[in-house]
Amino acid sequence: MIELSVMVLSAFLQASLPPVRSLDKGAMSGVDTARQVSVRTADQWEALWREHGSPRQRPAVDFSKELVVAVFMGTRSTAGFATEIVGYRSAGPGLKDVIVEYRETVPSRDSITAQILTAPHHIAVIPKQAGTVTFEKQK
Repeated sequence: MIELSVMVLSAFLQASLPPVRSLDKGAMSGVDTARQVSVRTADQWEALWREHGSPRQRPAVDFSKELVVAVFMGTRSTAGFATEIVGYRSAGPGLKDVIVEYRETVPSRDSITAQILTAPHHIAVIPKQAGTVTFEKQK
């Protein structure tokens, strides 16, 4: 009975979570290794944006209320790759942890793609979470 109550509460909370706010998404990043990142401070955000290498001005983030999450696919040898943060959900004791859900798109084996180096990425913000941030690749 308690497990069912926790599941119902969790489902209700998931339905009421604010959407992901996208900051930057595309095929070219200076981050050339695959990784997932969470950023909790302005200094960390400045360092990540510098490494990312976007010519745009760094988007404003209110770290008293927000948390930056990012997925980098790393360098790929052709076009046709992409990544997208599709959502997040609370988890863990007291629902203080967060799981960031993302998808990766890869070109099919028989597709014709441009032979160009790419580094797909998606950087977004979600509401600030006190607990651990983990990333989960969706199928």
